[in-house]
Amino acid sequence: MTVLARGGDPPKPAEHGGPARPPVPPVPPGLLAALETVRDPELDEPITSLGFVASCTVSADGEAEVRLRLPTYFCAPNFAYLMVADAYDAVSALPGVRLTTVVLEDHFASDAINDGVAAHAGFVQSFDGEAVAELDGLRADFLRKAVMAGTDQVCRPLLAAGKDPAALLTMTLGEVPPSRALSRLRQRRAELGLPAGDGAPVLIDPLSGALVSADALPLHLRKAKVTRISIEANGGICRGMLRHRYDTPGRGETEEDQ
Repeated sequence: MTVLARGGDPPKPAEHGGPARPPVPPVPPGLLAALETVRDPELDEPITSLGFVASCTVSADGEAEVRLRLPTYFCAPNFAYLMVADAYDAVSALPGVRLTTVVLEDHFASDAINDGVAAHAGFVQSFDGEAVAELDGLRADFLRKAVMAGTDQVCRPLLAAGKDPAALLTMTLGEVPPSRALSRLRQRRAELGLPAGDGAPVLIDPLSGALVSADALPLHLRKAKVTRISIEANGGICRGMLRHRYDTPGRGETEEDQ
């Protein structure tokens, strides 16, 4: 399975308007927090804040059910598989949960993905005859993009405050003022096995972990900026398509669920 692009959409599953909906039940404690750890691999954002969680419940005897939705009917199946599998793992790890069901709705490959994740089959077996490799490499590729985007998010304020770009070459993460962007960059680097402690350099190659040279600095910073802009633009497009497809917010998307 090599298709990575997000695609178009068939007719929406439901029209806007209609009778008022019943009140939405509260999300059980811990369940939403677990789902917040699951990210769209391309957008590097939690599926909760993106609105991808249609519903999530846990019964009194520990049966959890999560229903996911995506911006289009033809969203890439490899991306979708990662999110469904990660949601399954995150919810299954919760204390008191003895059975987990994750259902991807309104997607052309829903059956293959839902059945494959439930059976712990892996991506290749789930798409037998179509997929040629598991998704570890794809996940790492997107993590490297997240590191590049995070590098721009951390460096832009420093440069705007007058920091000489060349000074970034010798700067460490511990010398950067604390921020959400810095914490996020540390986490993404750690997930890739890259240096993420206080003594780690701010600028590294996300593939090799090597220091960025002075000659490579301008191109590295440009790539970081372009990557960040691309991810943010894709996120905005996906949010817009999701709002067009569904007229209700996802669980964890609004302050009511926080």
